[in-house]
Amino acid sequence: MQKNWWKESVVYQIYPRSFFDSNGDGIGDIRGIIKKLDYLEKLGVDVIWLSPVYESPNDDNGYDISDYQKIMDEFGTMDDLDELITDIHARGMKIIMDLVVNHTSDEHEWFKQARKSKNNPYRDYYIWRPGKNGKEPNNWRSNFGGSAWEYDPVTDEYYLHLFSKKQPDLNWENPKLRKEIYKMMTWWLDKGIDGFRMDVINFISKAPGLPDGKVMPGEIYASGSQYYRNGPRIHEFLQEMHEQVLSKYDVMTVGEMPGVDVEEAKKYTNPERKELNMVFTFEHMSLDSGPYGKWDLKPLRLIDLKKNLTKWQNGLNGIGWNSLYWNNHDQPRIVSRFGDDKEYRVESAKMLATCLHMLQGTPYIYQGEEIGMTNICFDSIEDYRDIETLNFYREKVIEGNEDPEQVMESIYAKSRDNARTPFQWSDKPQAGFTTGKPWIQVNQNYNEINANQAIEDPNSIFHYYRKLIQLRKQYPIIIYGDYQLLLPEHEQVFAYLRTYKGQKLLVITNFSKENIPFKFPEDIPFYANELLISNYKIDGDNFQIFTLKPYEARVYLGV
Repeated sequence: MQKNWWKESVVYQIYPRSFFDSNGDGIGDIRGIIKKLDYLEKLGVDVIWLSPVYESPNDDNGYDISDYQKIMDEFGTMDDLDELITDIHARGMKIIMDLVVNHTSDEHEWFKQARKSKNNPYRDYYIWRPGKNGKEPNNWRSNFGGSAWEYDPVTDEYYLHLFSKKQPDLNWENPKLRKEIYKMMTWWLDKGIDGFRMDVINFISKAPGLPDGKVMPGEIYASGSQYYRNGPRIHEFLQEMHEQVLSKYDVMTVGEMPGVDVEEAKKYTNPERKELNMVFTFEHMSLDSGPYGKWDLKPLRLIDLKKNLTKWQNGLNGIGWNSLYWNNHDQPRIVSRFGDDKEYRVESAKMLATCLHMLQGTPYIYQGEEIGMTNICFDSIEDYRDIETLNFYREKVIEGNEDPEQVMESIYAKSRDNARTPFQWSDKPQAGFTTGKPWIQVNQNYNEINANQAIEDPNSIFHYYRKLIQLRKQYPIIIYGDYQLLLPEHEQVFAYLRTYKGQKLLVITNFSKENIPFKFPEDIPFYANELLISNYKIDGDNFQIFTLKPYEARVYLGV
């Protein structure tokens, strides 16, 4: 297997709006990130992924970009960003930026021009269609609810928006548009950034004719996703992007790809095909969703999680590369989701980290994960800021007359705002995030859960993450070893073996609050030499038969 710096790295995602506010306006900013680089260096991460800081009207918190080469005033200036890049590099770390090129803001100059007339030179930068029988051009649903089409009276046509109506989709069929994007990417790489996380990049190729999708019972619109996820020209576009831009730099690329399966991911990440280094799969993040999507709650079955992660571990081994994550700006907090954020918050957060970081792939830590930040339950829908959450509430409660309490249960569990509450730095007012009024309320548990407290406590989640990162640098088996699932049918224990150059690594995690008897399979040859890490103090050294405490995790090195 080829060795690469991005395989050996641990990535830390910063959502700038919620990280640290340096000027008291209630919004995190670039200077705030610069002030906290010591903290990230202490944690030991290698790469910082910065969520969008570009010029934006903020309809979707910066994922609606109006100028790719300007910084949003709220976040600071281009000089601030240059300083951040320099400071990150001076510490031996790298920085990757979000690349959002499935859509722009409707306030981008390209779109302002495009909507002026049907023969404007920028018209074909976007996807326009006449209506059908006085209705939308097709029956696709937006990922944020409602129709994926918006009528524009100026030219009497509709434009496609797979997300908010203020996020019109770009037309990747247009070679001029692609050239503009490659030019912009080159500009950023020349500035010194070390790669891109590519937002919904597998949506950029749409099926010719944009056919109608199948409407589910009780729905008005069809998903339509089979006509734009992993579309007909997607590999061609990514290979062109690689040839024109990425091949000229030693960078890291990760594609956010809803709906990608293992077979498709092999194509995206096989280095011989010259596309991307790795992808974000969503499969393991939908295992606690029912047939009607993320808001349709169902409990996680550990057997399903093991089966899914095993499929990806074995499927990409020796061909492509996995990205490993539990959290990001679009997902609820993992300790509240798959762990126990009350009685066993510390233990379950450490267990989940162990399970993930010992897999083959590049681990991603989302801000606050390393101190065990939890989901938020705001008192009122008025306190939420996320467009997807607000649209869901409007659709179900205001327009659909559904039970608000039941709808709020879904929001408490799955709203993207769970991840977006301000980082909890200290027990000072507003968790030390700002001296002003924060753009979204702080989680009130910041007195118990904050970075200052975590750094001072040698047994904290923070120091456990530090150790996981150090182990990764010390033992190549954690990065490059093959994977084998143990006890596939066990409903509470996730155990697996890693194997590399005569060494073996045994990982045992208990996903329940029960005491669970553990017996190592007799038919698997393994002899433990050393306990590398555990989230409880271990008495005795018998790795073959013992009782796992609630949310216990152990990692043994052996042969």
